[in-house]
Amino acid sequence: MKKIIIIAVCFVALLFASCGVGSYSVSSGQADEGYVTFVASSAYDITVDIDGQTYKCKTVKEIPHKTRRDIKKQNTITVKPGTHTLKVSAGGQEKLSQKVFISAQETKIIKL
Repeated sequence: MKKIIIIAVCFVALLFASCGVGSYSVSSGQADEGYVTFVASSAYDITVDIDGQTYKCKTVKEIPHKTRRDIKKQNTITVKPGTHTLKVSAGGQEKLSQKVFISAQETKIIKL
């Protein structure tokens, strides 16, 4: 009886000891960045200040009857996820000043 118990314990120990062999860590998911773009009644140059960093870009012309907008890479600003302070000016006048929260892989569309 002792031999059977010892063999069973050894078998269970060997079984648990070999479970981790060959396992690899695989990381997948979304990139840790979000996007901000601006729409207005017409396309024009704007200066955007996000948390003290200045960007120059253009607004995207808003077309109310279209659900998909022609948002190009040059019209989009990439930021880290979190809360950001935005200040937008055009032609020397401040158009917008607000705080926004941007999630990972979210494109925040702000209407001017």
